[in-house]
This record gives sequence, C-alpha cells and structure tokens, in this order.
Amino acid sequence: MASKTLQWLSLVGIIWLQSVNGTNSNFPAYSSQLKQLLSLSQIQLNNLAFASDAGKLFGFFPGIAALYFPLWLVLLIGSILGLAGYGLQYLFITDQISSLSYAHIFLLTVLAGNSICWINTVCYVVTIQNFPSDRQVAVGLTTSYQGLSAKIYTAFVYSFTFSPVKRAKAYLLLNSLAPLLVSVISALFVREVNVGTGNNMKVGFVAMFVLTIATGIYAVVSSFGSVSSRLPPLGNAIGISVLLLAPLAIPMAEKMKEKFLNGEMKVYIEENVGDHVERIESGINAEDDQTREDDGVCVEEIGAMVMLKRVNFWLYFFVYLSGATLGLVYLNNLGQIAESRGNSGTSSLVSLSSSFGFFGRLMPSLLEFYLSRSRYMKSRPACIAALMAPMAGAFFLLLSAANISLYISTAIIGVCSGAITSISVSTTAELFGTKNFGVNHNVVVANIPVGSFIFGYSAALFHRSEASEDGKCMGMECYRNTFIKWGSLCLLGTFLALVLHARLRKFYSHT
Repeated sequence: MASKTLQWLSLVGIIWLQSVNGTNSNFPAYSSQLKQLLSLSQIQLNNLAFASDAGKLFGFFPGIAALYFPLWLVLLIGSILGLAGYGLQYLFITDQISSLSYAHIFLLTVLAGNSICWINTVCYVVTIQNFPSDRQVAVGLTTSYQGLSAKIYTAFVYSFTFSPVKRAKAYLLLNSLAPLLVSVISALFVREVNVGTGNNMKVGFVAMFVLTIATGIYAVVSSFGSVSSRLPPLGNAIGISVLLLAPLAIPMAEKMKEKFLNGEMKVYIEENVGDHVERIESGINAEDDQTREDDGVCVEEIGAMVMLKRVNFWLYFFVYLSGATLGLVYLNNLGQIAESRGNSGTSSLVSLSSSFGFFGRLMPSLLEFYLSRSRYMKSRPACIAALMAPMAGAFFLLLSAANISLYISTAIIGVCSGAITSISVSTTAELFGTKNFGVNHNVVVANIPVGSFIFGYSAALFHRSEASEDGKCMGMECYRNTFIKWGSLCLLGTFLALVLHARLRKFYSHT
C-alpha cells in the first residue's frame, strides 16, 4: 500500500484509539452509583478519582517501552492493563469475585489510569513520525477525540441499559473491553511509515477538520436534554459510530487518487526527469530547512534536572495546576456536584463537558493549521491566561442556584481546560526544547495527580462538613466554599500566566 494512504490510515486508527482512551473521563457518570454499590464515603470516592490520575506518575514506563519494543506490543500492553484494571472491578461489583478490598480497588484504578499513558505514547510517537511537517496539527486533531470519550461511552451505555445501577456496571465493562478491541484492530495499521515532507497534505487536513467539527457539533447538540429526549438511545449510538467511521473516506480517496495517477505520473516523470525533478528536490530541501528552523525554536534546550531549577518551569507548573488540572478535578466531581444540587441529569452534564472539551482541544490545532504560515509567534502563556479568566468566572457562576448556571459553567470549564491541555504540549516544547520533551512534559503533568489529590480531598472535606448523619449532602452549601476557593485559585493562575508571558515577551515578539 502506498505510503500516503498508510499515513492517513494511521491517523484514522489513532483517532479511534483516542476516542476510547479517555476511560477516566466517564467516571462522574457512574461515581454516585459506584459509591452506593461499594458503600464508599465521599473521601474514599475522591481518592478513587485521584487514583486514576495517579497512574500518570508512572507514565515514563511506556516511554521506555516504546524505545525497545514494537509499537503494536506497547499498544496491546496498555489495553491489557486497562482490561485488568477495569475488568476486575466489573467482576467485583457484579459479584463474580468477592475478595477485593478498597485497597485493591484503589490499586486497580491506578493500573487502569496508567493504561491510558501506554496508548497515548503510541499515538504520539506514530503521529509525530508520520506527519513530520504537520505534527502539531496532527497531534492536536487526534487528541481532541479523547475529549469526546465520555460522550461516546455514554451513548453506548444508554443504548442498551436503563437502570442507573446497571449503567455503572456497563461503564466498567466498556472501559475494560473497548480499548482492547480498538487496539487489536488499530494495531494492524497504526505504525510508523517512511514519509517525506511536503505541503500537499492541506486538502486531507481540511477534510479531516470538517469531519471532526461535524462530529463535535453532533456530540454537543445530542447532549442537550431537549434533543436527547427525542433521539432514540440506539440511534444516538449509531450516529456517533458513523461519524467515527467517516474519516476512513480520506485514506480511501487517497488510495483511489494514487491508483488513478500512478500510470500518468510515471510517464510524466520519465519525460521531465531533468530540470523539473531538480526544481522539485530544491523546493523540498528548502521547505525541510524552513521546517527544521521552525521546529527548533525554543527558549532553551534543557533536561529535566536543569528545568526544575528554572523560574519559568515553576510558573508554568502552577499555571497548569490552577487551570487544566483544576478543571479536571471539577469534572471528576461533577456527579457529586449535580447530585448535591438535586440535578438528575448527570449523564447529560458529562456528555456536555466531554463535547465542549472536544472543541477545546481542537481549537489550538485549528489555529495552528491556519496561522502556521505566519512568522509571528503566538504567546502560549497569553493564550492560557485568556482561557483561565473565563474559567474563574465559571466557578463563581456556580454559586448561583439556577440550573442553567450549572450547564453554562460546565461547558466553559470543559472547553477552556481542554484547550489548555492541548496548548501545553507546544508550550513545554517552546520553553524547554524538544530533545528531552518526553521526560520534561511528564514532569509537568505530574501536577495532575498532585492537584487531583489536594483539590479533590479538600472538596471532600468541605462536603463532609456539610453532610448529614447518613453521609449525604444536599443543597448549595455542599460545594459553596469549594467553588469560591477554586475560582480564586483560577484567578491566581491567570495572574501567573500573565507573569510568565511578560518574562517571555521578547522571545514571542521576534519575527
């Protein structure tokens, strides 16, 4: 098969992998039922949310494995870890096994969270290798689908279950099986392809963006109660499945194009093998030089140990902690927040946050694609500050008892935290270079489990202080102090992002 067809086919496979790899994002949809089934306290439930994020602390293992093992094996190892982590929990809550303690559940959740890192590693390596000239665009586009995972899982769970307790079990079953099945299928064509560089990928990316945006619009529209109530659950699942299969049209079209042009191109090359080929090679070499020059732009090329001594790192670390990580903690607690406010539409809220998170992750990729020819460098810290300001407002808006404020705030937090997550990849590379990017970025995102524990545990303590004797808390007081604290932290993070922007102003202002 021609290399360009394999290029696009690998991207489609990565999209499928990312679509099912956000297994931790659907935790809020079944957390209340899990709390009831396992007789957990609010603090124990928050610790399970932290356990899923704690798997990222061991994210260096798949990075090392990718250096020594075939990528298909790394992919399967990750999916098998997820099968064990979620599968054993499913067997436990369905009474198939009865010897698991809370400590076992905690460790299995850590294992399941770590499985996400293995699949992500393969996705990043293949995308960067197969799209060397458009790697930031390709990485951003594919990772946006991970923001859609909760919506996809919710659509399938609701298509064949109706009882809330059965839905909790169905989420765990799908979390264990879906990544494994998709990994087995994708392992056939998600691999490194020897490709050159060039600017002839634009049509394919435009088509991919159109399909991706259409998928996101469908996800958002079908998340609203007025639409979802009219749309049959099975029809919703079929609709999202068709949209996930739609990107296959791009490698199929590329294959047809290559077959059609193959004979004519051979004749053309034979007749123009002289100066024309020389001009093509000259143009490609010039483009390669420009690409290498652009890709090499960074504040400094340093390793993790030196990075830890830099003021810019600690500013960036706390900006991420009070932005994307804080948004993730809110989404992890969304089920309990909705329940305390008397809102029964937790699944709709999870789908809404997932859909807007999808667009949030996609936005930086779209901007990168259309502004890539501009020589002016966009300030990533300034972009993060612009995203964190509305997040702070969203937390304060949650102090309102109006039901609409919950939906508006969830949408804002979803889109802003998703965009910050996507922007952070380029930010790490620009601040500290690309040679040690894998290690450096893992150090940066170590703030996620740290923030998940600190913010989640403090929220649980506030919740418990307002709870009744049976451990339940109903009313606005349950999370009022938490929202004030989170909104204030987000404002502080906005200020720190502006400080980081000011320190890097000269770097971003050069042309």
